[in-house]
Amino acid sequence: MAGHGALVAPLTPADGTDRVHRRPDGTGLPDPGDLPARTDPPSPGLSGFPAPSDPPALPAPANPSSRASLSGRADLSGRADLSGRADRVAGLAGAGAGAVVQFLTVVLVARGTDPRTAGAFFAATTLCLLAATVLRLDAGNGLVHLIARSRPSGHPDATGHPHAVDRPRTTGHPYAVDRPRAAGHLRAAMVPVASLSSAVGVVAFLTVSDPALRVLAVALPAVTCSGIVVSATRGFGSMRPTLLLTGVLQPVAQLVLVGTAVMTGGGDGGGGGGSVAPLVAAWALPYPVVLLLAWLWLRRRLPGTSGPPGAARELWNHTWPRSLAAGIQAVFQRLDIVVVAWLAGPAEAAVYTAATRFKVVGQLAGQGLAQAAQPRLVRALAEGDLPRARELYRSSTRWLVALTWPIWLGYAAFAPWLLGAVFGEEYAPGAPVALVLAATMLLATGCGMADVALTAAGHTGAGLAYLVAALTTTVLLDLLLVPSLGPLGAALGWAGGTVVKNLLPLRHVHRRYGLRPLGPWRRHRARWTRSARKAQRARPAWRAR
Repeated sequence: MAGHGALVAPLTPADGTDRVHRRPDGTGLPDPGDLPARTDPPSPGLSGFPAPSDPPALPAPANPSSRASLSGRADLSGRADLSGRADRVAGLAGAGAGAVVQFLTVVLVARGTDPRTAGAFFAATTLCLLAATVLRLDAGNGLVHLIARSRPSGHPDATGHPHAVDRPRTTGHPYAVDRPRAAGHLRAAMVPVASLSSAVGVVAFLTVSDPALRVLAVALPAVTCSGIVVSATRGFGSMRPTLLLTGVLQPVAQLVLVGTAVMTGGGDGGGGGGSVAPLVAAWALPYPVVLLLAWLWLRRRLPGTSGPPGAARELWNHTWPRSLAAGIQAVFQRLDIVVVAWLAGPAEAAVYTAATRFKVVGQLAGQGLAQAAQPRLVRALAEGDLPRARELYRSSTRWLVALTWPIWLGYAAFAPWLLGAVFGEEYAPGAPVALVLAATMLLATGCGMADVALTAAGHTGAGLAYLVAALTTTVLLDLLLVPSLGPLGAALGWAGGTVVKNLLPLRHVHRRYGLRPLGPWRRHRARWTRSARKAQRARPAWRAR
């Protein structure tokens, strides 16, 4: 979710006029005094890639008659727009490649080990990722925001005007940032997160007896800190470390190492905890390597100083409101597998994991559309352009439905055969889970990006409340249904939480801003009524033939 405060002022002036001042030549620009301060849009929630923001609006030059200055700024804006699109495409490509490799890892473990061992592996690694995401305190997104906004004292922009904009330029090369301040922000993030994750890892290592969980307790600090350090590299305007490290190196290394452990018999042994330990060790080994390489990349660009005073206060004042939302989102996304393993057993957790892995395929399309539409939606809401915001919301929903509904309908139709063919015959009983998943995703995608629109409008408090309501619904339904229904109960619990997570924000943005996923209901009802009447009138003529 977004950080603190509302992103937008009241969206329409009291007198109903548009907030535009006219130049002598008749052109108009939004009045800078009427535009509120903007913050970076939030992550859509898949693979840790925050959605890049759209290029900053460039204010008018000091001399309006300077055509050279205007042309230079227009050229900069065009290059920034191309770079922003390239970053979004690169981020989506990296997330897609990583998701595909992770899916292959799940298939490899499911087919190479028995369901009990596979379920124990899935539950243990999910618990580790859940703990790491909570322990990061959303410091990674805070670093991206603050490092990208910092600029060296007196540094000019591409047009030669010092401090013409308060955000770094988004051209193809890394940003020019205030390196001492960036070093202070990085230190302020790493010290508490590393200390907290190390303390939790030590406590877990001393209190649990399962060998697999003890291995993950040792790896927990590296898993936690690697995500923060990789996120910090994006603050310099470079997507290359993220793509190479978390998009290629980490998932490919996990696939190779886990596959080696499976082929050498690391997953055998009747499904006990000792048999899972080699698998989770192979899965966790790439994280220290990613952490080291990302840290070396940063060390080449940052001084070895502690940074200016106040860097820690600036970071955590920006980050702490987001930390709670990020932790709740992580629990909502990953808790179901852990609950199934706890209440129904690891074999049932393996079936549930396999049946829900296809969820990533549909989420990739949603992430790509969110990254493309979210910055424009933020801008439209910030400028009070409600017709534009409504059109963006409707068009993105139509594209989301067109891209994902065939996937979910096909998955619902072929789930029994697909689960057995991909994961093995032991996983075919997960077909009811797949049907619940498909039906829920049809409803969720039909609602559009309601949570994204809610956050873009600055209603972070309402978004957090709705997320808590969704998590509470999921946990209660899981506790009631999983003991008797197993994986199907967990799917129903997740479906209930997902419905709450989508319908409540949709109701909010509809009542406040008139945003509808598929346009006004009356217009569609009238169109369907006319089509039905035409069909009814044509039926007697057809019968007469």
